[in-house]
Amino acid sequence: MEQLALNAWLAANPDVVQIPGRDLFVIAKYLIPMDATLAQGCLVAAGIPAVLADAHLMQTDLLLAPALGGVRILVPSEYLQQAGAVLAGLARGDYALDESFTAE
Repeated sequence: MEQLALNAWLAANPDVVQIPGRDLFVIAKYLIPMDATLAQGCLVAAGIPAVLADAHLMQTDLLLAPALGGVRILVPSEYLQQAGAVLAGLARGDYALDESFTAE
């Protein structure tokens, strides 16, 4: 993503913050580690290299989650727009299984 387009996207998404000194951005935060793992799985399945930060700490003591800000999902800058679209689809329920789903 070129810098001008990145800056415009970041201005429209003020919750997305860069990790100082890295090309990684916090695209989402979850208070429940399993929700973060599910979101990361959707991102990775879409071809986006996403990593979790603080997941193990949250699983150790869920009471720390609000104080520490929850589990963070980090993605590189060139995947920010794509990651935002995948997470928006997840929030809308685009990836939910309906009642007629059967595992083979």
